Amino acid sequence: MRTIPRWIYLPAVIGTAFILIGPIALLARTPWAEFWTSVTSSESLQALSLGLRTAAASTAVCLLLGIPMAMVFARTAGMLIRVLRALVLLPLVLPPVVGGVALLYALGRRGLVGQYLETAGISIAFTTTAVVIAQTFVALPFLVISVEGALRSVGPEHELTAATLGAGPTRTLWKVTLPLVFPAILAGTVLAFARALGEFGATITFAGNLPGTTQTAPLKIYLDSITDPEQALPLSVVLMCIALVVVVGVHLRGPGRVVT
Repeated sequence: MRTIPRWIYLPAVIGTAFILIGPIALLARTPWAEFWTSVTSSESLQALSLGLRTAAASTAVCLLLGIPMAMVFARTAGMLIRVLRALVLLPLVLPPVVGGVALLYALGRRGLVGQYLETAGISIAFTTTAVVIAQTFVALPFLVISVEGALRSVGPEHELTAATLGAGPTRTLWKVTLPLVFPAILAGTVLAFARALGEFGATITFAGNLPGTTQTAPLKIYLDSITDPEQALPLSVVLMCIALVVVVGVHLRGPGRVVT
């Protein structure tokens, strides 16, 4: 039995075509004869390697900070928590360039905190560390919202049951809470990694575009698109394929394991 009217399919098809036309055009215009040579060039490998390493590091930071944040937001009530949650999720809607400017004025050489770090001999802006920080800034909310949604959906009942059986808060966390939301943690980790790997605006603003130091794959693609547009296509296809793997891994999950 049909559950939706026929006319709904028309805008659905138009919307799908709108999304697909870009990737299709990218694949159609890619110089496949030069694809392998381009993506295995020293510059491309350097940029892709740096991006993968910094994305992995930022994802680790997201896990370290994001899971506790998600637990606090999911299990604590109050106006202050709601305000803090809104601020933490701000990078989801904040233009990445604005985030980069904010980080620059916070951790740059003359920044709010950076000026004191500079006095101590610690320079962050325009370094590889700055890339990791910029990626963490934009990727952290993805993990937080994924894990928080899962925690809210399972509720605190299992944790309360464990507490009545004598389990302490830390034991309950490791034996009950984390296993229950592990699929959401995994999905959030993949999303955070993908978002970090594709980050551009905050990175180029806060870390710059220095080959071998801060130039990740998106930054190289941007530079190539200015100097030689066709040269930017092969590496763009690589990042698109990585993004496709992420989408498949997150959304093609078994029944009952959908992340909120």
